[in-house]
Amino acid sequence: MLYELANREHAVATDLTKELGLDAGYLSRILASFKRRGLLEKRVSADDGRRSELRLTRRGTSVFASLDGRSRDDIGTQLARLPVTDQGRLAGAMATVERLLGEPEAARAGRTSSYVLRAPRPGDYGWVVQRHGALYAEEYGWNEEFEGLVAGIVGKFVAHLDPKRERCWIAERDGTNVGCVFAVKHSPTVAKLRLLLVEPDARGLGIGKRLVQECVAFSRAAGYKKLQLWTNSVLRAARHLYEDAGFELVAEETHHSFGKDLVGETWELRL
Repeated sequence: MLYELANREHAVATDLTKELGLDAGYLSRILASFKRRGLLEKRVSADDGRRSELRLTRRGTSVFASLDGRSRDDIGTQLARLPVTDQGRLAGAMATVERLLGEPEAARAGRTSSYVLRAPRPGDYGWVVQRHGALYAEEYGWNEEFEGLVAGIVGKFVAHLDPKRERCWIAERDGTNVGCVFAVKHSPTVAKLRLLLVEPDARGLGIGKRLVQECVAFSRAAGYKKLQLWTNSVLRAARHLYEDAGFELVAEETHHSFGKDLVGETWELRL
């Protein structure tokens, strides 16, 4: 119950009763116990004054964090016995079980639990190149020049990787790669966000936003002062992600690349 309260934005007792299949009286006693122990508080809903929303207090959040941390440690101990590749397969298999037996697809649309972010494994870099080439040809009509550009970026990243200051994230869902992004060193004080991609059937799950957030957080922790990226004006969905993350458009230029007339854009985020 603490987990449900900690992970719901607007928790209401009647919703919890229905969704968790609990007896209303039993749930009421649990919530009353939480309230007596200072773990829970009730607030009038901002959307409906007739409804009371349940929220963990600061103490309740602390208690949950402790329990959740111990649970994660237990899981980590079990996973540590498996090779990294098997860990990824297990996570994908569990996501498949959740998808087949759990909530309908539409109900899970906003959840991040349906995917995992991980480090690249053998074969992933080839996937990044292939999917960029195929997807941008399908959605924007770009030719093989773009795939060649991506291959060059990936090849340089692999050949000169500085693990402390550069990183690649692969988003995986149900055991299948569905997204990626790279943080690449440009200078001692400037990093570049490169090769952001989310597969069409995985859009709307918050994967693109999460990939950008991870790149920003890593670049800040690595000591960079600025994070840059280059994109094109036709990539509207990506541009919205960058705006939401706080990037600012600092330069534009027209160019003919990948078989198309395009408007290139440089965006920056001060860290």
